[in-house]
Amino acid sequence: MVVMYALMIITVLSAILALIQKDLMKTAILTGFSGGALAVLFQLLLAPDVALTQAIVGAAIVPVFIALAIKKTQREDS
Repeated sequence: MVVMYALMIITVLSAILALIQKDLMKTAILTGFSGGALAVLFQLLLAPDVALTQAIVGAAIVPVFIALAIKKTQREDS
């Protein structure tokens, strides 16, 4: 039970920190932490199908897409 509360706190805290970050790469990393903690929480709640989907999409694909979008839209100094 304590692990579940800890995961809930990690999920909410990393989501809030991702919202207030100035550096966008840190935002992508914190989004991955939030998705990973949520995936583990779903696994502990005995929803393995939802946990697997959340791990793939929320912890892996979305942060990678955010990071790629940041890299593609950075200004080039000439």
